[in-house]
Amino acid sequence: MSPEYRGTVFVEVERQQLTLSGPNSWVSPQIQLPILADQLILSWNAIISQQTGITLEIRAFCHDRWTSYYTAAHWSPSPQYFPRQSVAGQQDNDGMMDTDILRLHKPASKAQLRLTYRGVIPPQWTFLALCATDTQASFDELPPCAKAWGRELVVPEKTQLGWEGGTGWCSPTSTAMVLAYWAKKLHRSDLTYDVPEVAAAVYDPTWNGTGNWSFNTAFAGAHAGIRAYVTRFSDIYELEHDIYELEQWILAGVPPIVSVSYDLLKGKAEAHDAGHLMVCIGFTKTGDPVFNDPYYRPEHGETCRRVFPRINFLRAWNHSHKTVYLIYPSDHSIPQTTYHHWACSAKC
Repeated sequence: MSPEYRGTVFVEVERQQLTLSGPNSWVSPQIQLPILADQLILSWNAIISQQTGITLEIRAFCHDRWTSYYTAAHWSPSPQYFPRQSVAGQQDNDGMMDTDILRLHKPASKAQLRLTYRGVIPPQWTFLALCATDTQASFDELPPCAKAWGRELVVPEKTQLGWEGGTGWCSPTSTAMVLAYWAKKLHRSDLTYDVPEVAAAVYDPTWNGTGNWSFNTAFAGAHAGIRAYVTRFSDIYELEHDIYELEQWILAGVPPIVSVSYDLLKGKAEAHDAGHLMVCIGFTKTGDPVFNDPYYRPEHGETCRRVFPRINFLRAWNHSHKTVYLIYPSDHSIPQTTYHHWACSAKC
């Protein structure tokens, strides 16, 4: 494996690469993966009418044959017309669709997507991408990007608590905070949401929660001019100091949402929690990461801004193989994608 990918590769599928495979469906080309990947995560941004629903499927080429297609999602802005949910029970000898992650028993060298819509008006695909990860990868750590130390982005604070059912709303609350950040920057009121609104828009009844990674970014990316997707940074499970790429995004003025184990973040020896999402807003002068943590009670004097030891954060973040949501205007200047871990843009 080439070290330039460092365990993860992010592959965009351009709209013009999709070919019609039926009256209401498209298929992507066979996507050659430059690494052997045992996990695949799909992201999509689309403008969809209220009475249209889409189904996204994915298959992988493992060793010498293609798997069957797995349904990554049924997605619709209005579940009263068409379903918005993942699909349970998708497990066979090749792998399993685990809500938002296709987990393969044998690593894949290629992948392919199939997209279908129901309704009168076809969707307008604005962004489609695949994050492929080799969870067994191991490379030397990168040096810190100390230019980001001492910098913090001013991200509006929101709590997941105080709402009925809100104890599990860390993901939509984090998504709401980042959208509010861009609402202020861009003077766009359409990006401002109360937490329950985002929670309702990303709720996955199959998973019975709001933590579906791809659903959160699909909701954010449905806003005009906003790009949003799930990816992973350098996936080096056994190393505990590599936050270089996260620091680059802070310098670019983009607050990433990170998926962590809350137990490990708090210094516990083992992770027994279901995971937690927070917004990284910057770093202290000594390099410890600073977050807007949605799990706080302002009425008890607790604050959204929290600092955690760098080593604790790395252990906690490694638990998700360094998963992030990246949400930003499509014309915003972003870091160069040196290791192919995120999208490119006109200003990339």
